[in-house]
Parts: sequence; structure tokens; C-alpha cells
Amino acid sequence: MDGWDATAAGVLALPSGRLVRGRGLSRPMPIGPPPQFGLYLLGRRPAPLDWPSRWVHWPDFRLPSDPRDARDALAELWRRSTDERVEVACAGGHGRTGTALACLAVLDGVPAVAAVEYVRRHYDARAVETRSQRKFVTPFG
Repeated sequence: MDGWDATAAGVLALPSGRLVRGRGLSRPMPIGPPPQFGLYLLGRRPAPLDWPSRWVHWPDFRLPSDPRDARDALAELWRRSTDERVEVACAGGHGRTGTALACLAVLDGVPAVAAVEYVRRHYDARAVETRSQRKFVTPFG
């Protein structure tokens, strides 16, 4: 499989070696191949895409409307990251995307108490914007 370039902007390398791209939909599509699957965390359904995707209703600066659906979607994204180019995105690419990446890090073996710092160090220092978003990561452990 032709995966992400581990050094490309927005690509987070999980401890297992899986690569997941995070991005903000308000910015231009990054250079390189498109994802093979995307998870989009938005207050309303995104426009149709050219690749398979899943939408989780997740308003800006908040938590997902259905936490079980979000957990299921994140588990699916983590499973697919084994052999597919996957991405997770919200409007800005920091709060919701950072929270999702921290949850993926927990699923990949990072202790829940260290997951937000892991994502801030390896993805973006502004990732995970609110206290409630930080707390959302804990149950994944």
C-alpha cells in the first residue's frame, strides 16, 4: 500500500507505526495522494467526497452529539489505518481533529493521561482546545 509520507504536514505517526493525517477543511487540500478513507467531525454533513468517508456530528468547540457513534467511527478509522491512507478532519484541524487523534493514540497504546501531550508534540501544539475535549479522551484508556 502506498501510504502517507510520515514527514508530511499533518501526518501523525502513532506508536505502532500507523499513519493518520489530520487537517482542517478550511484550508486547501494538502499536496499528495488523497485519502482512501476519511472521518469528518463537523456540525453538519460535509459535501460529498471522491473517497469513502464517515461523518460524526460534532459541533465546533463541543463534544460529539453521539459519543458511542464517535467511538465506533474512531475505532473504524484506527482499524483502517493499518493498510489505508486515512484522515480525520474538522473545520480548523485543531480541536475536534486533535481530540480524535488523541483518542486514536490511546487506541494505539498511549496512556490516556499522556495522549493529548503526545498529539500536541507530534501533530500540532494547538491540538485539543477545550477542557471537555481533554476529558473526552480519558474513557478511551
